[in-house]
Amino acid sequence: MLTRNPERKQPEPVDVHVGRRIRMRRVWMEMAQATLGETIGVTFQQVQKYEKGTNRVGASRRQQIADVLEVPVSFFFEDMPGGAENDADRVGVGAVLHPELMQFVMSDEGLALTRAFCRITDEKVRARVVSLVKVLAD
Repeated sequence: MLTRNPERKQPEPVDVHVGRRIRMRRVWMEMAQATLGETIGVTFQQVQKYEKGTNRVGASRRQQIADVLEVPVSFFFEDMPGGAENDADRVGVGAVLHPELMQFVMSDEGLALTRAFCRITDEKVRARVVSLVKVLAD
């Protein structure tokens, strides 16, 4: 007879990271979980489990997701905490992104703010937005 472990097993950090990257890209593309799931042949609940790291994403499924989200498979492993340092080509400045920045960019608010900020073309308006955020943060 099998006995259940009373403690729930926590997802592996790499699975959580991959899930967050999937979610970040999906939200950036303004794609619903149901749409991604339909496209790769799973339910939106399964997509939720992938994004939370509860279920691991196998190699072939990860390739399908990468194709749908229009990124290389390596995208899901970029900026992984505890991983090898990023090379200059991926980061653009030759430095590892701070965990706080990655956490912000992967949040709903961070994605929305980044998307909106990128649509502002006037440099003066951008500077005013940055000033406003600084004042609000104090």
